[in-house]
Amino acid sequence: MFVGGARSGKSRLAQAAAEDQDGPLHYLATAQAHDDEMTDRIARHRDDRGPRWRTVECPVALPEAIAACADGVVLVDCLTLWLSNVMLGEHDLGERGAALLRAIAACPLPVYVVTNEVGLGIVPVHPLGRAFRDAAGRLNQQVAAAMDASFFVVAGMVLPLQRFPSGG
Repeated sequence: MFVGGARSGKSRLAQAAAEDQDGPLHYLATAQAHDDEMTDRIARHRDDRGPRWRTVECPVALPEAIAACADGVVLVDCLTLWLSNVMLGEHDLGERGAALLRAIAACPLPVYVVTNEVGLGIVPVHPLGRAFRDAAGRLNQQVAAAMDASFFVVAGMVLPLQRFPSGG
């Protein structure tokens, strides 16, 4: 898992790590193009990936997209956008989160997850912002616990994360 702030380099580093693996590459994209700027951003990201990449658009159906990958390597970009889509779409967050964790655990392929750390700033003023920040923190903890390794990315630099010795 690659976690960090906006423009920290986490997507670039996760993509490079996935590309170091053999086999097909599955890019599970959770972003939605609701405006021209986001449409351009998505197109630039797609252009940055080479021909080995197969892109699957899965703004909400991320667990199902992970389960459908039969070979190669899986890159999820990004978990935070997926969470936004789930919450704003008024899907059952508990059910969708549990399905995601089951899909990751059941996937026999290397899975790389990109996510934002949203808990380092001020407390959001709006209740939805606070609910999102809290849900993102919980989801990041759960997914990180399911990963073999997690990294904090700041300014393009990587800091390996480790579990607390008691396992907690």
